[in-house]
Parts: sequence; structure tokens; C-alpha cells
Amino acid sequence: MPYVNIKITDEGVTTEQKRKLVQGTTQLLVDVLGKSPATTFVVIDEVSTDNWGLGYHLVSELRQAAAQ
Repeated sequence: MPYVNIKITDEGVTTEQKRKLVQGTTQLLVDVLGKSPATTFVVIDEVSTDNWGLGYHLVSELRQAAAQ
């Protein structure tokens, strides 16, 4: 029973994009490991850029600096 957790920032990911992530991840586990799609769980967590850090900075700060 595979469980895959995908974490992404909450920056406008559409339902269709999420559907493709779930389908593609499930298919990868089927193709590589022979796992059953019926027992494969894929969870997508959307994280605020204020709650995601890179190096010494919040991603929201990095995005702001890049936009200037």
C-alpha cells in the first residue's frame, strides 16, 4: 500500500494539474514497482509560501525580491 506525499507551494496550482500529479505518480508506482492503483495513496499538501523556507529566507520573501 504505497503512500506518496507531494508538497507544493500554494501558488495557483489547478485541480487539473493536481489530477495529473496523482495520475502520473500512481502510474509511476505501477510501472516501476508493479503496485496496484487501487491501493496507492497520493496526498498533495499545499503550503503557504510564508511557511516554506529556503536557506535563510521565506519563499514569500524570495518571490517578492525576485519581482522587484
